Parts: sequence; C-alpha cells; structure tokens
Amino acid sequence: MLDPGLFFGILVFGYSVTAYLAVRRARIGGFPHPAGQPPPVTVLKPLCGAEPGLEQALDSLCAQCDSSAQIIFGVQDPADPALPIVQALCARYPALDTTVVVDSSRHGHSAKVSNLINMMRVARHDYLVLADSDVHVPPGYLAAVCAPLADPTVGIVTCPYRGRPGRSVGAAGVYSELGALFVNDWFMPSVRVASWFGSRAFAFGATIALRRSVLEGIGGFAAIADQLADDYRLGELTRRRGLRTVLSPVVVETTVDEPGWRALVQHETRWLRTIRAVRPAGYASLVLTFSVPMAVLGYALADGGPTALALLIATATARVMLHFAAGAQGARRTGSWRRLWLLPVSDLLGLALWCWGFATREVQWRHARYRVARDGSARPVT
Repeated sequence: MLDPGLFFGILVFGYSVTAYLAVRRARIGGFPHPAGQPPPVTVLKPLCGAEPGLEQALDSLCAQCDSSAQIIFGVQDPADPALPIVQALCARYPALDTTVVVDSSRHGHSAKVSNLINMMRVARHDYLVLADSDVHVPPGYLAAVCAPLADPTVGIVTCPYRGRPGRSVGAAGVYSELGALFVNDWFMPSVRVASWFGSRAFAFGATIALRRSVLEGIGGFAAIADQLADDYRLGELTRRRGLRTVLSPVVVETTVDEPGWRALVQHETRWLRTIRAVRPAGYASLVLTFSVPMAVLGYALADGGPTALALLIATATARVMLHFAAGAQGARRTGSWRRLWLLPVSDLLGLALWCWGFATREVQWRHARYRVARDGSARPVT
C-alpha cells in the first residue's frame, strides 16, 4: 500500500508539473492580430484615485484607439485625483472620442459597479470592453479581444494578466514583488490549468468584452451591483444563458502596488475569500497549489526516505521552472535568480492566508469592510 505521505507528495508534484506545462503551453509570447478594422467599441474605464502607473496604463489604451472607438472614464467623486490625469490625457489625444462621467449615484454596495452603471448612460456602441484602471494593454488589444464577439455563441471574452510590481525600492518593493508573485506564479497558473482541462468558469476585471445585447439579457450591470466578485458573476450569468466564455490569447498587465505588509495581506485575503465565496467546492483543493510547503508536508508525513526526498526536490525544481515560465516581471527587472528567495515566502504566505480564509467571510475593500455571503454578494460591516 502506498504511503499516504508519498501519495500526497505525488499529487503536489503532479500539480506543479501540470502548472508548468499549462503556462508553457499558453501563447504568452504574442497573439494573432485580426485582419481588418475592429468594430466600433465603447471602452469603460471606472476610476477611483490616482493609482501608481495610472497615466501609463490609460495611455497604453488611448495610443491604439482611433475615432471609431468611444472611451468613457468614470469617477464618483468630483475631487477624485484621477480626474486631472484623465483631463491631461484627453488633451493629449484630441482626435479620440472621450467622455468623462462624474456621478456620485450609488446603485448597490459595489462602488465599481455603480460607476459602470453611471457610465453606461452615455455608451453608444454595441461592443463593450470594460477594464480595470491599472491595466496596461499591448498594441492590437482592442481588435483582438473584440474579434470573438462576432460569434453569437460567445458571451464574454476575458484576458489573462500578469502582475507588474508598482514599487521597487525598500520593503515596499518586496511587498509589491510578493503581490505580483501571487498573481503570476499562483493565481494565473491555476487558471491556465483549469483552462487546459476545459473549464471556462472564470472572468477577470483586467478585461471583459461583451455585446450590449448580452449585457441587457442578464439584467445589465444592476444584476451584479452587490457582488464582490462582479467580474466572475458577469461571466457566470452569461454562461447560464448558454453562451461561451473565451479566454483571449492577449495577456495584459496590472500594476501591483503594496505599500506595506498590512495592505498585502488584506489584498491576498480578499482574493482568497472571494474565491471561496464563488467556488466553495474547489477552494479546498487549492491546497495542492502551494507546492513547496505542501511538498515539505508530504516529506514529513512519509517520514523522510529517498523517494520522499526525491519528490520534494523534484517539486521544488518544478516550482522554480514555473516561476521562470510565468515570467515574473518584477523579478526580471532586478535579476530572476536574486529574487528566488521570495518563492517559498510567497508560497508560505499564500498557504497561511488560504487557511485563514476558512475563519471568516469578512474582507477589506479599500477603506471599508464587507461580509461576503454565500452567493458572493457583499454587505458593509458596521
């Protein structure tokens, strides 16, 4: 009979290798550019604050748009520091069709979705692309993400993404690096594995493209006005109507800016508890994805021995290979090998917060605390 520790070690090693192969298999290096002009599209950019890299992120979008695209920037506070950045950007691209919506109306507990609802009042085109404010996009992005929408069986198109550390100096640089590792080495590889095995139960705020008729068919943005995982629910509601979710070959980048340890922990805890809320059955299985600490546990359960040690070494090797395959951007800037010491720190932190995710359903979102219900809706904690 196979030793339970060895069996556990084999499972962890199997996932590590599968994640590496899934990431290598993905077309990260580029994507085919569709022929012809993209259809008229409205891009929705909900904003809140002057986040690090905001101007560069918005400029990466404006630089590839033409007069057929409408770009809507939305804020809820007339004093929002993002407004001067947007106004300067609009002046830099006077030929673009840009609209700035300033509206404090609330339509639910999600400030982001309230912003989107306010912005939709001036949206003109049938193709809609919504993307988080900190997303940096490559040339050809709009045409590529809109191309699958020509198929009436497609509900939404969503983009995988990489984390780009927003800080690179001192302790804050380490926290941002850890946050980027969480995205690049843990979250997105798990998405790649799920996608490889046929799952499409995902959607990411980094980019969601859909037709106006599809959005109206699910009840508009009002249908997700109380959802913490608004992006996931948007995809889920379209799949309930029998429409497909397409994972685009376009990889975008998001800025990961963690000013301190507390912010990093709050951010990763919110991600994990959101996953637990929307995918409770699969949350427990995520324990296998924290490969190195789980491999150490398997080694301990097997009471050592050459086979258990070989599995541990092989898993650690696969983990390093996954890191390089995932292309952690921050590590490349300062030398990938010099940042390898962060890998076990990242895995241990992720495992600890995964365990903590079972303790409560409360999360911190910006300056407020919310309690996440079983349906994924979030209510403010008073």
